[in-house]
Amino acid sequence: MSAEDLLPESGFQLQTSTIMKHSTPPATSAGAVVSNRSEGGLKPVPVRFEFKDPTALSVAVAGSFNDWDPKKHSLHLDGDGLWVREARLSPGQYEYCLVVDGHWMSDPAARDSRPNPFGGRNSVLIVPSTHNGGSVPSSHR
Repeated sequence: MSAEDLLPESGFQLQTSTIMKHSTPPATSAGAVVSNRSEGGLKPVPVRFEFKDPTALSVAVAGSFNDWDPKKHSLHLDGDGLWVREARLSPGQYEYCLVVDGHWMSDPAARDSRPNPFGGRNSVLIVPSTHNGGSVPSSHR
């Protein structure tokens, strides 16, 4: 996944979005084995990242879909402490972390996570393919 595949921070929202809702405080869940390979060249799917924290000054998401670079996926404040970002990701499984005010953390709303080499946990994101223009289920929560 390259930075060119990301949607601008414009409030864009599609009916087929996978919605990831996050809230504080952080929590983790059982791990799962993942890879960052997409499923056979399927078209990228809109994914919406959300994180709720009224005290945060900056929020980003970094993962296997963006070479773990939080500068590539900054979330923007959308009111009442809700941080959002839309991206287009190829169907597949990815690992990621939220970066809140410079601190790396697992996604408290993710269904699955796995240990990382730094003593923390990476959240697991499953991006399913869409069929016949239908909605993308939130299978990763």
